[in-house]
Amino acid sequence: MVERVLATAAAVELIEQLKAKHGPGLLFHQSGGCCDNSAANCYLLGELTIGAGDVYLGDIGGCPFFIGKAQYEYWRHTQLIIDVIEGHGGTFSLEGPEGKAFHTRSRVFTDAEMAELDAADRQHALSTTTRQQDAPDAERTK
Repeated sequence: MVERVLATAAAVELIEQLKAKHGPGLLFHQSGGCCDNSAANCYLLGELTIGAGDVYLGDIGGCPFFIGKAQYEYWRHTQLIIDVIEGHGGTFSLEGPEGKAFHTRSRVFTDAEMAELDAADRQHALSTTTRQQDAPDAERTK
């Protein structure tokens, strides 16, 4: 299966350092710009509310990685590759004090990879719809 998000060895190493310092409960969110210039930001679980406006792309270093739905629609044809650069990134991400910053690189998916991902998305949507239809009325309204 093609992955929508990957991490380099340097990124995984930094994630492990952050887990040792802050605990295992970390998550990533791809910033949409503004202050962090489209950076991959690392947060403690609970520091950032994830909701219906966010898309789960996968895990890196054992941590969930999300992107805003509008930005996902714009970038859905690319694989995000999370790397590390020396220097300070934005002020919101946990790695700032380490003198390093997560950096997002990307590559365009091939036609075959996009077909595979689109099929997986359709299957996920179908299974979600089926679960909702099978759920009791009280569960559907939550």
